[in-house]
Amino acid sequence: MTEEVPSAAIDVSTPAIVLGIDTQIGLWLVRELGRAGVAVHGVTSDPDSIGLRSRYLTRGHVLPGNEPELMAGLAALGRTLGKTYLLAISEPHLEMINRHRKTLGELEALTPAESHLSAVLDKATTLALARDCGIEVPRTWTITSMGEEIVPEARFPIVLKWSDPNRVYALLREHGLPLHKAEFVATKAELHAALTRYRIIGQFPMIQEYVPGHGLGQCVFMHQGKAIRMFQHHRLREWPPEGGFSTACEAVPLTQHRDLMNRSIELLRRIDWEGVAMVEYRFDPRTGRAVLMEINGRFWGSIPLACHCGAKFALLTYAVLGNGHVPALPPPRSDLICRMATTELKRLVRVILQPAKIADPTFRRRPVRELWNFVAGFFSPRTRYYIYSADDPKPFWQDLRNALTMRVLRR
Repeated sequence: MTEEVPSAAIDVSTPAIVLGIDTQIGLWLVRELGRAGVAVHGVTSDPDSIGLRSRYLTRGHVLPGNEPELMAGLAALGRTLGKTYLLAISEPHLEMINRHRKTLGELEALTPAESHLSAVLDKATTLALARDCGIEVPRTWTITSMGEEIVPEARFPIVLKWSDPNRVYALLREHGLPLHKAEFVATKAELHAALTRYRIIGQFPMIQEYVPGHGLGQCVFMHQGKAIRMFQHHRLREWPPEGGFSTACEAVPLTQHRDLMNRSIELLRRIDWEGVAMVEYRFDPRTGRAVLMEINGRFWGSIPLACHCGAKFALLTYAVLGNGHVPALPPPRSDLICRMATTELKRLVRVILQPAKIADPTFRRRPVRELWNFVAGFFSPRTRYYIYSADDPKPFWQDLRNALTMRVLRR
């Protein structure tokens, strides 16, 4: 059994590398570990990365983004630092680490093993396991070729999703096709047109029923078959408005959705998951229906809310998977809201001024309420932010600079 120790007694003598400090995810890993006293080294391929500006970064390293040079650079950094824990965020980086674990030298990767990661990256596998746990999943159809009648029993609108986006990304890019996380289709003619687009690559996305509601994320740290930390949130607003990633999210007390949380834990136990994961649902508050969307076997986009609430998932990863000790932590808060203000503004413009661009025909526009929520959020004592932090403001200014630079370049 792993020994439990007080949080103040965590041994922070081993440095850590955070691979991928370009977004709020890596930034908050740096902040959480740095605030605990860990010497944090951040790795990025972008010299304008927001994470490079954090006061909690011991040192930033800009390495080439291609796989051979990146892995060689990490191994060299490990030789310089000695024993070092390696944390990563993106799924491509996690897969890359698994391909090179034996060559990392002094680096100890605190990342999912290949067999576990592949189980959550393949949505078809995830959905099958979820059914066994009594979790409702969306009706899903797969096709291998175009036919005259494609899933005639499907009710519109429907959604197209790739079973494993990482596996198909390079092939799509080779043929000049974009990778859509979710593509809404309103009619049979639109479905035929969308699938015809992918005929050139010889692969087709999954076809799923549309599930109404908002995103509900159940975040769990698993260790030796037990959930040692739980946290949950729901999405208040998303970008794009019809569904994507959260621009504003709210913590949800663990007294809610208890049965669903137990099922989420059982699902992760079936995969033999170790470490942090988020089980994501589409939840309809009108009916109470919760339908599984996917498992994020990594640190997720709205991790800043968990950090603001004191969930300490990054510190748990360091202490449990690295040091082998479970820290005794106070319960996380469940009364905060976290928002990404710049993306919230982009969403507001879309909802008020560009409604024709909203792909979901069932989306209900409430322009006055949207404007009120945007403005009032700045004055609420519950509000925190994805990037801005009063004790570490430079990443925010770098993010603003990056956004303005990209706007000028697009003109």
